[in-house]
Amino acid sequence: MNIVDLHDPTRVDKPADGVEILFSSGGFIQDEFKISKVELRLYSERTDEKLGTFSLITSFVETDKGSIEMIYDEGFHGDNPLSRATEFLTSNLGISGLILRSVIALREKSSQ
Repeated sequence: MNIVDLHDPTRVDKPADGVEILFSSGGFIQDEFKISKVELRLYSERTDEKLGTFSLITSFVETDKGSIEMIYDEGFHGDNPLSRATEFLTSNLGISGLILRSVIALREKSSQ
């Protein structure tokens, strides 16, 4: 099961403009889910003359029971939004929260 949990899934139906791999060892277990990969993905959507590029940053979590891609952040974030989001996430123990949120969403979607 591969889930794109966005109001408009077509926003991510193209290759990402940037990817940061946060975890890929495959040895982490959250509840009954074996996590194999965690990424942040950047999709540049439009450019405003004053504000710059509008960035959609998604989280992608791959497990033994499926994968899920969800919005992590979006907006006009200036230069290097993916690097800044990755730095914030890794320096504030945010990866475990991101994984838990993804597992909860996967569990909910699979029971529907």
